[in-house]
Amino acid sequence: MAASPPIDPSNGYDAIVEAYIAARSNSGRALVAAWAAALPTDADILELGAGTGEPITSTLIAAGFSVSALDASPAMVEVFRDRFPETPVACEPVESSTFFNRKFDAVLAVGLIFLLPPSSQIALLKRVSGALKPGGRFLFSAPTETGQWLDQLTWQTSHSLGREAYVAALSESGFERIESLQDEGGSHYYDTHKSLA
Repeated sequence: MAASPPIDPSNGYDAIVEAYIAARSNSGRALVAAWAAALPTDADILELGAGTGEPITSTLIAAGFSVSALDASPAMVEVFRDRFPETPVACEPVESSTFFNRKFDAVLAVGLIFLLPPSSQIALLKRVSGALKPGGRFLFSAPTETGQWLDQLTWQTSHSLGREAYVAALSESGFERIESLQDEGGSHYYDTHKSLA
């Protein structure tokens, strides 16, 4: 019996780095900058699915924050390291990452959550809660509607659980004060705080 092909933890992105760089706009930069401005100036931030570091990582670094980054694509991480040699980055899938074996003041995941299967999305929200200090902030992008679509670069299926399911999963994972934000490109974000308890 033939062996099954290995699962690509980058969800197809390792093979399309150049196309990703060409297609990635500045959408989300202003929203992330405003979100980060409310954090303590010495906040440690973990970025999940950082890609090549543009435009999100560069925005956080320019604002003076200490950033640690993760991405599952070796090719993306190679570009990231060339651009930001002083910024810690690990080539690990978020589903199994150790998150640097640390606790962070804030975590963000832009353009990542909906690439994962639904069960992995729920599990990741719980894992992020465990990686945050009490009261820490979590920002991630995902549609408010429930549905599936094909990623325009990888042609792999993306899954949105919808606002009701995301809010319920966040609440069950120890998050509170869940707010909705939208960037200039129309992408929706969930901004929430880990409970102090």
